[in-house]
Amino acid sequence: MAAEHKVVVYSTPTCPWCVRAKDYLRDNGIEFEEKDVSVDIQAAREMVKISGQMGVPVLSIDGNVVVGFDKNKIDELLGL
Repeated sequence: MAAEHKVVVYSTPTCPWCVRAKDYLRDNGIEFEEKDVSVDIQAAREMVKISGQMGVPVLSIDGNVVVGFDKNKIDELLGL
């Protein structure tokens, strides 16, 4: 069983890399909070503040920011 991590995924419904990232987390039993930046302006501002950019997906894993579906970085931060 994976350790508990605080994971937030900033995404949009039309982004294929967002879908891949979320599916990957689900496949590995990682719980996450999803924030749809296409409708949640506050989440969009938050995403830009932590990542410095507008592209999705952006993942926050225990406060560490991952831009894009960087599987190696995600694995490293989650201990997968």
